[in-house]
Amino acid sequence: MAAVRGSETGAAAIYRTLDPVQNLRIRIWLQRVTPTALFPQHVLHPDSTPKQNVIEMSTLNTLTSENVSDNFRTDDQEEVVVGWQEKLFSQFEIDLFRNEHACQSPLDYQYRNEILRLEESEERRNRRIFTYTDFDRYTNTEEHSKMVTTSAKEPPSYLTKRMSHVHCRRQESRVMEGKIPKSRIINWEPTEEFVRSNHVLSTPVQTMYIMGDLGPYGKQGHREDEYILCTIKMDSNGVLSIKPDFSDSKAVYRIETEGEKRDLWFYTINNVSVDVQPEEQNREKNLFKDLYNRHKEYLTTLVGNEFETPPPGFLQVFVNGEVVSAHGFEYDNLYVHFFLELPDDWTCPLNQQLSGVTQTCATKVDDQENVAYFSYPFNFEMSVRSEDQPEGLLQWPMLYFGVYSRDFWQRYRIEGYGYLSIPDSPVWRTERLQSWTGRIATPSGRHRMVWALLLCPGEARVCRLMWVDEVCCFLGGMLPGRQ
Repeated sequence: MAAVRGSETGAAAIYRTLDPVQNLRIRIWLQRVTPTALFPQHVLHPDSTPKQNVIEMSTLNTLTSENVSDNFRTDDQEEVVVGWQEKLFSQFEIDLFRNEHACQSPLDYQYRNEILRLEESEERRNRRIFTYTDFDRYTNTEEHSKMVTTSAKEPPSYLTKRMSHVHCRRQESRVMEGKIPKSRIINWEPTEEFVRSNHVLSTPVQTMYIMGDLGPYGKQGHREDEYILCTIKMDSNGVLSIKPDFSDSKAVYRIETEGEKRDLWFYTINNVSVDVQPEEQNREKNLFKDLYNRHKEYLTTLVGNEFETPPPGFLQVFVNGEVVSAHGFEYDNLYVHFFLELPDDWTCPLNQQLSGVTQTCATKVDDQENVAYFSYPFNFEMSVRSEDQPEGLLQWPMLYFGVYSRDFWQRYRIEGYGYLSIPDSPVWRTERLQSWTGRIATPSGRHRMVWALLLCPGEARVCRLMWVDEVCCFLGGMLPGRQ
């Protein structure tokens, strides 16, 4: 059963298309509904036989554009096919632009010439259905006069006032992609106009309104009798918005006019765009396929296919990492010194450095914790002959690091040590490592933290970073052979 929906409650539909919007064709069917049309003829004219003196009750038929259009005058119904941004003049515009003094812009003079040409040729194909294109003044007025409620005394909100000068419509000037101004990239004292023009996401949109002049017989051409039948918007990303949605043969929208008579109108919206023929569709598919193949060949010529492959029997490992931040250390001006230890039989390129030092960063309070952000990237390349290693006993490289701080006198302290084993499988993950520091006993029996100052000999510190994993687990007095 087909539904009857009001245009005020018709939901908008969003479509995405890559086809030219100029191919869009919409058919609008408009019909005035009278009480006579709402009842079947055999109900209104009962069979007056001696045996039957009552009116037979019957179920109302479904309201569609086919069975509603019977027994109507020509002025009460109309069907028009409209293209994208196609201009159909209303009776109000015809009466207005007949007067040359009413023309104020070149577009008004163009409309005047077209109206005079239509009157001479008598080729006007619309009476009640007309359109407002993206170039008409009505489109600009409608975009800035929308109210949230139905109250005539609704005060504009703060956001409405701020957004009143923002145009989400067609933009004549386009900024080149990738173009960044070289001066004043950061504006520390933005003006109100600067904020209004740069802090709102504005996508160029073209708008079109399909209207209906629902005035009484012989009294057309009044603005108060104009009603919006359909609103169509198309942005630069190929997103088509239509409100209400296409009805096809499933539903009939309705409009009840204001005034004394309060006429009821039904209308439908159908997409009658010409479908692409199979031959043209195959031709377009082959064209895109050929284009993609050419682009693939172009990329191949740029990249090449002579990639370096590891020798047979060798395992090659690439490590890409980043020292992101340091959290919870006591002192300021931190930096990280890291070192990669390669086990036996592992090799790396001769020009590759196995150690690195980040920049010195001041800390800031983040979530009640001192944090220093480094964002320091690093990468290593290493290989091993896997055939010579026992199965399951392959030793993996270790990454050791030490966190240092620098004071006002350019003295350096050890803030903590840590280590990380290189993963043995391809993976992307974030590691949060714990660090440790050395402690010595004081004569009073209490312990204090000992920071290894490179400029102050005698402090407890690890001489080599590769001993970090052994020191953190060692409980004896001294590491054998490592003082």
